[in-house]
Amino acid sequence: MEATAREFNQRSSQILAAAERGETVTVTKNGRPVARVVPIDADEVPAYSTEPMGDMEIPDIGPGPDLTNDEIDDVLRGMGA
Repeated sequence: MEATAREFNQRSSQILAAAERGETVTVTKNGRPVARVVPIDADEVPAYSTEPMGDMEIPDIGPGPDLTNDEIDDVLRGMGA
């Protein structure tokens, strides 16, 4: 399958669906091939988390100080809020 850059921009979800079905899509710009969208095998997908930080455990530091609304406003004002 072939798609122009404009078609790729306008129909990217359909082009990705075609790749998911196993089709290879060549994207052209000004009549010249510039990219190829290809299906991948399940074996190519990493088994580990690709999130930047993965799972995080946030420690419980207990209750914070009791602040009045005015005190909170003062702190936030100092932060540029």
